Amino acid sequence: MFLAGALIASVAGMGWLALAMETHWEQVRGSDLRSLRITTQLRCMGAAGLFVSLLFCLKVDHASMAALVWVMTLAIAAVSTAFTLTWRPRWLRILVFWVRR
Repeated sequence: MFLAGALIASVAGMGWLALAMETHWEQVRGSDLRSLRITTQLRCMGAAGLFVSLLFCLKVDHASMAALVWVMTLAIAAVSTAFTLTWRPRWLRILVFWVRR
């Protein structure tokens, strides 16, 4: 259960970090990202998502194994986010449902 949570948190974190970039924001939302506040929020949420993922991994295994599993979840999350941005970028809208633009 915690490993599934770690993977979900990693994917969400990578998605938020990607959406903090102007190009990916335009792909997903279809508008310019002109708010520094939203960019900062997305970056903080992305970092928090990756940190929560690490905490979940540490909850399941000892530190050396948790670090390995965490790096693997980061790799899976990065690749899945990249593929989503390539194939169906609008699917990442769910990560920014609270933004009204």
